[in-house]
Formats: sequence, C-alpha cells, structure tokens
Amino acid sequence: MRHATLRTATALVAVGALALTGCGGDSGKKSEGKGGGESAPTVRLPKLNGQTLQVTAVWTGPERENFTKVLDEFEKRTGAEVEFVPSGDDMAGFIGSKVAGGGAPDVAMLQQVGVLQEFAKKGWVKPLGPDAKKELSENFSKGWQDLGSYGGKSYGVYFKASNKSLVWYNTQAFEDAGVSEPKDWKGFLKTARTLADSGVEPVSVGGADGWTLTDWFENVYLSQAGPEKYDQLAKHEIKWTDPSVKQALTTLGSLFGAKGLLAGGNGGALQTAFPQSVTQTFKDDPKAAMVSSADFAAANIGQTKAKVGTDAKVFPFPAVGKESPVVTGGDVAVALKDNKASQALLTFLASPDAARIWAGQGGFVSANKKLDPAVYPNTVFREIGKALVAAGDDFRFDMSDQAPASFGGKPGQGEWKALQDFLKNPKDVAGTQAQLEKDAAKSFGN
Repeated sequence: MRHATLRTATALVAVGALALTGCGGDSGKKSEGKGGGESAPTVRLPKLNGQTLQVTAVWTGPERENFTKVLDEFEKRTGAEVEFVPSGDDMAGFIGSKVAGGGAPDVAMLQQVGVLQEFAKKGWVKPLGPDAKKELSENFSKGWQDLGSYGGKSYGVYFKASNKSLVWYNTQAFEDAGVSEPKDWKGFLKTARTLADSGVEPVSVGGADGWTLTDWFENVYLSQAGPEKYDQLAKHEIKWTDPSVKQALTTLGSLFGAKGLLAGGNGGALQTAFPQSVTQTFKDDPKAAMVSSADFAAANIGQTKAKVGTDAKVFPFPAVGKESPVVTGGDVAVALKDNKASQALLTFLASPDAARIWAGQGGFVSANKKLDPAVYPNTVFREIGKALVAAGDDFRFDMSDQAPASFGGKPGQGEWKALQDFLKNPKDVAGTQAQLEKDAAKSFGN
C-alpha cells in the first residue's frame, strides 16, 4: 500500500477548518443537501428469494441502525432474508468461536487489516467473486483494494472508511472560555487549561474502549516521529522500546498526566466507553468541552440535541511535529461462506448504491469513487468524503488495525490493555514500552 503525501494530508486536514464556517445540517437527522435521496440502482443483483444470510459487525446504537437500513435495501432488491448478529468488541474471538463450532456467519465486517490477513491464512475468508471484484475495481482506488487483499487474492470490500485525526468540540464551551481552535500540541494543552479554568473539564477520553487510546497514540506518533517510523513500527520493524515511542508516550502523558484536563480524571476516563465520551461532550449539561474522535462520532452526536457544524465543530488533530497527522481507518466486508447470497452482498457493498444509504444518514464516509458527494447530509461530511476519494492511494492506515489481532485488536490484552494501564499511570513510560514490546514480539512472532 502507498502512503500519505503532503498533498493528501493538507487536503484531509483542511476539512477540519470547514467547521468554522458554520456549515449547516446535523449528524443525519436532517440534510442541508440531497442527503441520500432516491437514485437509480447502479448494480444488478440476483434474486435470492428463500435464502437467508447472517451478517456480523461490532456496530451498536445508531451505527447498527444505519447499517440495518443498508441490509434492508439488500433484502428489498434480492428477496433474501438478512439477520444481523452483533459480534461484540472482540471480532476475532467471536469469529474464531463460531468457526470452531461450525456456525460461522456468512459475512463479517472486520475492523483490522491484521485480522483479515489472519483469517485469510487460516482459510476462513473466501475470495471475492467476479461480480464483487468488478464492482470493487471500478469504484475503489488500488490502495483500498490492496488493503482488502492477501497473497495476491481479493477478499474484502472497504465499505466504511474514516478520518481518525479530528477533534470535535462544543462551540458554546469554547465561546464561554474565550478560546479558539488550537493548531499544535502546545496550543492544545493551553486551550485545555483555559477551558479547565473556565469551569468545564476539557478533554473527554473513552478509555474503557482501548482502541480509542491507540488512536490517540497513533496521531501523536505519526505527527512527531513521521511516516517512515510509523510504517516501521506498524510492521514491528522497530521495537516499541525505540526512543521515538518514548517521545510519543511522554507527549501523550503531558495530557493524560496533567491534573484537571481529563473529564472525570484518569479513573473516570477508564470507565467511559466511546459512545459516552462523545455524548457527554454535547449533551445539554456537557461534562467535557472536546473529544478526539473520527468522523463517525457524528452518529453519537446525533443522539444529543447538538447539531454538527453549529453546536459541534471539528478541528484537525493538533500538530505535534511539523504537520498535523492524518490517520485513516475502515470496516471491510468479507465472506466467511462462499455462497450466492454472500457474494451478492459484497457486490452490493462495493457499489455506490449501498454507500448512498448510510452516507445520507450521517456518521459515515466512503472511499467509493462513484458515490455522489451531494448525498452527505452536511458540508463537513461532504468535504471529508471528497478529500478521502481525492487521496487515491495516498494515506496512512490505523496502525493497531494493521497488527495481529492479539496485539492490536483485542479487549484486555496487547496494545489496548497496555495503553489503558498507561492512562492509569502516565508516568510509567518505560514500563508501558516494555509491555508493548513484549506483547508485540509475541504476536508478530519476532
């Protein structure tokens, strides 16, 4: 896979500035534009009357509701009956137990490249059929196609993408404190301190979900250490005891270890799940002024009365080094059973038809080149979507998602657990590095 250029980073980072213009629309309840209106189908699907299909994903709440609308359209167009089965946070463990018991779902939405590769090695996922491959090659850049491939074969469709280098903030809290969007890490800490002095806890962290902490680390590390080191650490070509990791953890510790900057303190952050970390920032009586989260936080903001672009705005993750980082992520659809219905769903998910449905609801970004940006419900998401497509093959993917699941994708172990322990004790940089390296070496086999 190719990686981020200055052009791409500039394009994606600039998206955050759009929030300053007061762009209208909310997280999907309404639309300032077309917002997913009716459009003629672009892909033909087979009739599957009488066939059933089981689909699993980690999504809950509004994300699950919006994905269900996509599945409903698939049912309508094919006659198949689709059952959604929640996997819980440990997708790899869930699938492993189902495969062992002989009851694997037909299709799974995976979050980690490393998990897809592990499943491909074990023969658990099935290659894309000709129709799905055709739709994928026509609608996605080579970079996204490569992410869903292993050993020269195409296995997955990256249906949902995300920009993970954003900070959402409560505009009223910023206005009351007399602060503006910070550009760099020093300014970010200064803004946080001013917010604290104004009487609102500055930063909401969903530490109960370890993956949120990997996002914090990756953004700091990419900006501070640079893309070459990022790629090396992602592949475990350098150790987690490397000085660059020490520097990044020390920088992150200047936030996590500062008194009064985390909503609920370190203990509260460790007990806060991701959805709550967002909603508590934008509810009527906010418990925090800002939260670092990907674009999909808009779906959670939609559970409050706040509107994206007015009450809730975004700025790029503050630059720790010379430039703000740009980290992307995504959910890839794979077939665990090679049947007509599974392949038809993958074909549908690779088409703009499926992306259009969720894009119009908000909290969703697609790398599908054929998706009309007008379907996004507001200017913020319209521009994020345009920039993602314009990036082509030039982007950096979430580091933990590239790792084996045992290190980068499981609750209570590996990177998730080590960074939760670091949040509990931000002074223990050396101990955190040692544990990360021990876990990484075991998972990578080196």
